[in-house]
Amino acid sequence: MKNRDISTTAATARKDQQVQTVETETGTARITWHRAVTPRLVLAIGHGAGGGIEARDLLGIAAALPADGVSVALVEQPWRVAGRKLAPAPATLDKGWRGVWPTLRQPGLPLVAGGRSAGARVACRLAGELEVTAVLALSFPLHPPGRPERSRAAELLGTGVPTLVVQGANDPFGHPDEFPEGRYAITEIPYADHGFAVPKRSGRTEEETVTSITDAVRRWVPSLLG
Repeated sequence: MKNRDISTTAATARKDQQVQTVETETGTARITWHRAVTPRLVLAIGHGAGGGIEARDLLGIAAALPADGVSVALVEQPWRVAGRKLAPAPATLDKGWRGVWPTLRQPGLPLVAGGRSAGARVACRLAGELEVTAVLALSFPLHPPGRPERSRAAELLGTGVPTLVVQGANDPFGHPDEFPEGRYAITEIPYADHGFAVPKRSGRTEEETVTSITDAVRRWVPSLLG
């Protein structure tokens, strides 16, 4: 991708962060980098259909992983950058993800595709096409709430690469015990729903929940480095 296709639009207060915009077939996408000092791997994470990269699990991962040598790129789809409230069809989401992929590749570094909810589906669907090293699926929407017969398991089972699912125990889009057997790992987050929120009666705090998520990813990453 030519340099004119990428522009630095903002810089955060932290020196290890950088924001880039990328022109894709479906509009302008945005990447917020949280860079490791000495990177060994890049983890690109897309957001869901109901929110952006400000989701607490995404921010937690972006804050924690650079210390382990993982540069984290939080990717905002063009519809979100444009300020629209409703996500487009899956095929359009896939086009947006393809459009940012050349920018996400860093010479000599493994590149892991990740996402939460709808973003996890995108990462799974395009894993083979984009030749990713692995997939991180946060709150994978196995089926619409109350509609287990409309399973999306084929997307998860078809990645063809090491895959980690991090799923809330009370996620109405798919409880961990509903997931079929397959060549992937799954970590259950106690009491959490689809947005990784937990009820007060659980006795767990938001900080503890985010730590459980980030710890699961940190335990998984070394297996990808060989």
